[in-house]
Amino acid sequence: MAKKRGVPGRNLRINDQIQRDLSELIQREVKDPRIGLVTLQSVEVTPDYAHAKVFYTTLTGDPKATGEALNEAAGYLRNLLFKRLHIHTVPTLHFHFDQSIERAIEMSRLIDTANATRAKEDSEAAEGEDGDDVDSDDGSVNKDEGK
Repeated sequence: MAKKRGVPGRNLRINDQIQRDLSELIQREVKDPRIGLVTLQSVEVTPDYAHAKVFYTTLTGDPKATGEALNEAAGYLRNLLFKRLHIHTVPTLHFHFDQSIERAIEMSRLIDTANATRAKEDSEAAEGEDGDDVDSDDGSVNKDEGK
């Protein structure tokens, strides 16, 4: 039997629509104090629309407590989504903290540190090549004069 093919790009449109609607619903409808400023990074819906992974970041508050609060409110949010979306199956929501931004900041910091160390080593090597001999015992510099 031939595999049924969906509309091209429909899954992406559903992902984007769920992300937009959830952002608005979390801000306006969820009154849990554990949920601070939440940004939804992306939504990944399974091909059968049964489940959706919602990736979020927080600006304030504990990410773990925020995740617990969002997962507790998932059923309520799903019900509100059902009223907004015009699709046959509204997915079950699973919230996951998105650590990609934190990892990117850490990687950027490591790259900056490595570049600063390399620049320092290069400048020290360039000073040593300017005709100066660095005495390895005490680190003093002897000028080459009269050679």
